Amino acid sequence: MNITKFFQSKKFTVVLIAIVALIALLGAFKVGMVVGYKKAGYSYRWGENYHRNFAGPRNGFLGDFKRAFGDKDFIGGHGTFGSIVTIDIDPAGARPTTLIIKGKDGVEKTVLVSNTTEIRDRRDTIKASDLKGDDQVVIIGSPNEQGQIDAKIIRIFR
Repeated sequence: MNITKFFQSKKFTVVLIAIVALIALLGAFKVGMVVGYKKAGYSYRWGENYHRNFAGPRNGFLGDFKRAFGDKDFIGGHGTFGSIVTIDIDPAGARPTTLIIKGKDGVEKTVLVSNTTEIRDRRDTIKASDLKGDDQVVIIGSPNEQGQIDAKIIRIFR
């Protein structure tokens, strides 16, 4: 009889609600941890490739603080300039899909060229197949998770 009275008592109801609330709170906390871990992993992978592809400060972001403001080898953090070292051609489409650009400091960056990439030589729009090795280019685009540049605009200086 005492057991049935205990299960019907107010104390049992309060304890049961508290346990369910605690389990729900811990579940929400765990979901937040998983989401945070995924975001941190993305940021870490992107950050590991940032310096190589966008030529950030040579000694890290705080290592050479004065030089970081005066001599950058990138455009707003989302592009690069230099000369074309390698052009990888898509065998099916016979158009470049990947460019390797070497900056003035010798750092090579990978640039992805798509069908929507605008390629300009002065005022003229040209085809991707007109690109040649040693062309001086400025590339503006978006970084991807691997630290490559998805080119939006390529401008050639001949």
